[in-house]
Amino acid sequence: MKVVITGAGGFLGQNLVTTLQRNEAIELLPITRASSSADLDAALAQADFVIHLAGVNRPKTEDEFATGNTSFTREVCDGLIKHSRKVPLIISSSTQAAAENPYGLSKRGAEKVVADYALQHGGTALIYRLTNIFGKWCRPNYNSGVATFCHNIARGLPIQISDRANPVKLVHVDDVISAFTEDLAAEHKPGVVQREAGPEYSLTLGELVDQIESFRDMRESLILPDMAPGFVQKLYSTYLAYLELDQFAYGLTKHSDPRGSLAEFIKSDHFGQLFISRTKPGITRGDHYHHVKTEKFFVVDGQALVRFRDIRGEREVIEYHVDGEEMRVIDIPPGYTHSIQNIGESELITVFWASEIFEQAQPDTYGMPVLINE
Repeated sequence: MKVVITGAGGFLGQNLVTTLQRNEAIELLPITRASSSADLDAALAQADFVIHLAGVNRPKTEDEFATGNTSFTREVCDGLIKHSRKVPLIISSSTQAAAENPYGLSKRGAEKVVADYALQHGGTALIYRLTNIFGKWCRPNYNSGVATFCHNIARGLPIQISDRANPVKLVHVDDVISAFTEDLAAEHKPGVVQREAGPEYSLTLGELVDQIESFRDMRESLILPDMAPGFVQKLYSTYLAYLELDQFAYGLTKHSDPRGSLAEFIKSDHFGQLFISRTKPGITRGDHYHHVKTEKFFVVDGQALVRFRDIRGEREVIEYHVDGEEMRVIDIPPGYTHSIQNIGESELITVFWASEIFEQAQPDTYGMPVLINE
């Protein structure tokens, strides 16, 4: 299948091209700002499917709305008609097409052009009225508030918000791409189809900015939001795409004492926290128990002896030998005092998971030695 993509160099186009070029059954015929009218005509002459993403939304003069949106769409459709290509055509329109402003009128005019192509010449018009799209590779300080907020907040630059209560609707670029790829794989009858891409996320500008700022603050707070598939996961992915190239890495606060060192890594109300320790040979950590909190010990490197004892007056000590080569996890149940000792000759490196974030006021951690002196 030969697929013509106009606007292939833009935000949506780059994401689409990157996705489709992995499909060996598709030959891409990209059209960018650098392409000529002859390039467009040659591509349309071979087209089995057209995805029309090119358009103008930040012109120097209002006249460019009509030429960049309506007139260019007519050029695309005229090329298909000229070469008798009765193929499906996706057009990325905008929810602004319902507005009575120059941009909205130009997008509505483009929709009419593709509808006429479908109805009068036997093609298929798939019209997407898209809301604000966000995701990687969108140009900041252009036409996306999300891109601008992510870019500026990641760099410590000021942002401007007209009204925190203003509502905003967003759709992620990958969800739009998924809708397009489903259309590519489907069978289409001649005619006009209004299509939707989603899910669509609704929130206020204030909520959007607060969430992005929380991502910036994560490096200090270590608090990770709920990353279940959905809006926050997609927004965090977008935010990371706007980090400066020398800001991908950051340090953790290291707490050191004669036993070794320890650093908290990630905290979350949804899964507790992770921390990492380096323990010197012969040193024992722990000797405490919990009532509700549970833990997991994962030895990454070195050799350890993990000991347990039931706190209900039991004297029997349960022992587990753990080697970093084993990729073995030790569960720490409540009601057992426990410890981990470095029994090797090198540093013991351990990843600890706790089911809740440690709070000094309510630690649910109570000292009690595992080994009882006879």
